[in-house]
Amino acid sequence: MYARIVALNLKPNQLTNFQQVLDKQVMPILRKQTGFKDVITLANSNGNEVRSISLWEKKENAEAYNSSGYPEVLKLLATVIDGTPRIHTYDVLASTLHQVAAFATV
Repeated sequence: MYARIVALNLKPNQLTNFQQVLDKQVMPILRKQTGFKDVITLANSNGNEVRSISLWEKKENAEAYNSSGYPEVLKLLATVIDGTPRIHTYDVLASTLHQVAAFATV
């Protein structure tokens, strides 16, 4: 498994708008991506810093999304983010995601 961590800052008072764009427009794009497994999005208590951790089946899947789907996502978020998001990628060494997915089908 492979992870992309996107760190971004929001414009003042934009957390609610960010959440709406994420739920209604970004999530459908992610769900259509080959190899996409899950995403966890975190915000600090001030609502101005966000970290999004997406999990992918393979590195190649995350790279394909980075060049095809991600530019569209950036356009959708342009009105709520401040500055340029920073992306870091990692190999996943351990995860319980597969256990959660198996439990959900029982």
